[in-house]
Amino acid sequence: MSKKNKVAFVCDQCGADYPRWGGQCTSCGEWNTIKEVRLGGTTERNNRSAGYAGSRSEVRLLSDVNLSKAERIFSGISEFDRVLGGGIVCGSVVLIGGAPGAGKSTLLLQAIANIAARGVSVLYVSGEESLQQIAERAHRLKLPADKIMMLAETSVQRICDVMDEIKPQILVIDSIQVMHTQDTESAPGSVSQVRESASYLTQYAKKQGVSIFMVGHVTKDQSLAGPMTLSHIVDTQVMLGSTDDARFRVLRADKNRFGSVGELGFFAMDSTGLKEVKNPSAMFLNRPDKPSSGSVVTVLWEGTRPLLVEIQALVTECQYGNPRRLAVGFDQNRLAMLLAVLSRHGGIFTANDEIYANVVGGIKVTETSSDLAIVIGVVSSLRDKVIPHDVFFFGEIGLSGEIRPVANGHARLNDAAKHGFKKAVIPKANAPKKAIDGLEIHGVSTLSEALDILSEM
Repeated sequence: MSKKNKVAFVCDQCGADYPRWGGQCTSCGEWNTIKEVRLGGTTERNNRSAGYAGSRSEVRLLSDVNLSKAERIFSGISEFDRVLGGGIVCGSVVLIGGAPGAGKSTLLLQAIANIAARGVSVLYVSGEESLQQIAERAHRLKLPADKIMMLAETSVQRICDVMDEIKPQILVIDSIQVMHTQDTESAPGSVSQVRESASYLTQYAKKQGVSIFMVGHVTKDQSLAGPMTLSHIVDTQVMLGSTDDARFRVLRADKNRFGSVGELGFFAMDSTGLKEVKNPSAMFLNRPDKPSSGSVVTVLWEGTRPLLVEIQALVTECQYGNPRRLAVGFDQNRLAMLLAVLSRHGGIFTANDEIYANVVGGIKVTETSSDLAIVIGVVSSLRDKVIPHDVFFFGEIGLSGEIRPVANGHARLNDAAKHGFKKAVIPKANAPKKAIDGLEIHGVSTLSEALDILSEM
């Protein structure tokens, strides 16, 4: 039966499809993202198994489903296993993205070297680098290379044929953007090729129980290249990025079907590869000996652990017509909202001043527990009030000036006490019933109470 090729137009940002080309995607609002996709033949599409998980299954009652935990393989890198949810789940598909030079291939090579040394069969498929380049990197990192199987290939069907022969437990694809399937006629790297290649490999992983790592490229705005469908196909999506200090790398889970989302792993880059940072709070609290105004410490909650970070604020007279409001590391709109609350309920007006706020270390703040620290930092800089090094603040600020409690307050306090902090200003609802040794706790319920404590320092 002859195959009839079909053509569709798909947005490579959100995956919406259209009958014809258009300049703007009406689904996500992006311009010039609708690309022509050549679909496979009719016979081929009818024979394809439904879904990314592979073969069809029978209808079952939810109560009859086996609740045993999935088997995991430990990489020997605790920060890497933490982000994955406690280890590598057998049969899972993990997509790891990051900017060029972030260390994606280095991290995976270190992980599979540790795994292979324990007798687990691994296969590293390179579609961009030569095998000699990878061998030189392994030699430079002083990794054991006698147990790692290598393959230079870009055909997905050929890769699966090789896996049928050697039957590895873990597969690394570097990278998914250069892979191609013979059933799709478009060029490698196109929307259809990336989607079909990832779908083919995912089906193989679910059927054979092979854990697959796919390396993904990123665009200029640091989002994963290729169709948005790619993020839906995989089980876990992690991003490896760098902080403002280029020595450190942060691994974040954006999607995880086998663990918590938002978990962070911290690494330091040196000549021997990526090294784990066991105490990330110490990394972000490298402060000068002499305290200065506008500098305040808060305790964030990232994934399953607390993280101490320093927030700096600078208030200066406006030199031009319109005062600037600049926030680095957190939402700029939230800074504007907090300044409005400070004006209304704190009696401190900053409308004629320029305000700059920064989270030290390049960490991105995504929760509201840093609200109180940001406002205290602004007031500290405005009044030139120095905050001692052993004091920290956390709490969410409401629009009526109330200080709201945050999650995991007791764990935050314990972690700060371990790092030598002596005084805490926190929401009154987060104040523990039992005292913590060496920590003086001040519970506040309104913004004015927190400002009074700052004035007494």
